[in-house]
Amino acid sequence: MNAKDYFKRSALEAFTASNGITLDFIITTITAMIVAILLGLLIQRIYRKYYGGVVYSSSFAMTLVGMTILPCALTLAISSNIVISLGMVGALSIVRYRTAIKDPVDLLYVFWSISIGIIVAARIYPLALITMLVMYILVRHFFIKKKEGVIYILVIHYEGEETGADILKQFGNHKYQIKSKTMRKGNTELTVELMSKQENMPFVEKIDALPGVKDVSLIQYNGEYNG
Repeated sequence: MNAKDYFKRSALEAFTASNGITLDFIITTITAMIVAILLGLLIQRIYRKYYGGVVYSSSFAMTLVGMTILPCALTLAISSNIVISLGMVGALSIVRYRTAIKDPVDLLYVFWSISIGIIVAARIYPLALITMLVMYILVRHFFIKKKEGVIYILVIHYEGEETGADILKQFGNHKYQIKSKTMRKGNTELTVELMSKQENMPFVEKIDALPGVKDVSLIQYNGEYNG
């Protein structure tokens, strides 16, 4: 059978009602969709539990469930018939998504959901469970590590060399590192990176009260600060 005959036969089978859907395909589809829904809900719960941002988005969490179900359905459809697969590849190739994802962790969850949907549709259930376990351990590990302390950037503008020495004394036992020190005609900008377990840091107010200190800015560091 050459390629032309194969495509003709696939097209004929696609439009034949008696051979379009089999009992085995229905059972496979229902099983895969149920597993995809359960694992998608599990990903949504993990996202809600270990969310580290400021405002939790319930709509994005719901999207994670859909991101698990829809790739599963598409993969099942593509695997069922070559004509459908070619049509979907052509249709999906013209789709463009322009929604910006600000947090890279959210992008991780999106790919996690899509990957699980595809794996489940391929009926490789052990791989899906192993992937879920590995990703859960990864997310939990970084969540626990984050709770050990939050990194802050402290930007201080002051004047006088003695003031700079007094500022460093106020940090006490807190772990800190001087990132930059810029001097402009007697005025100094000091950038310090420090770690703290508490959001309330009284030494910041003490630094602000020192003679010669003009202003103090405290910024939670997320890897995007440019001094």
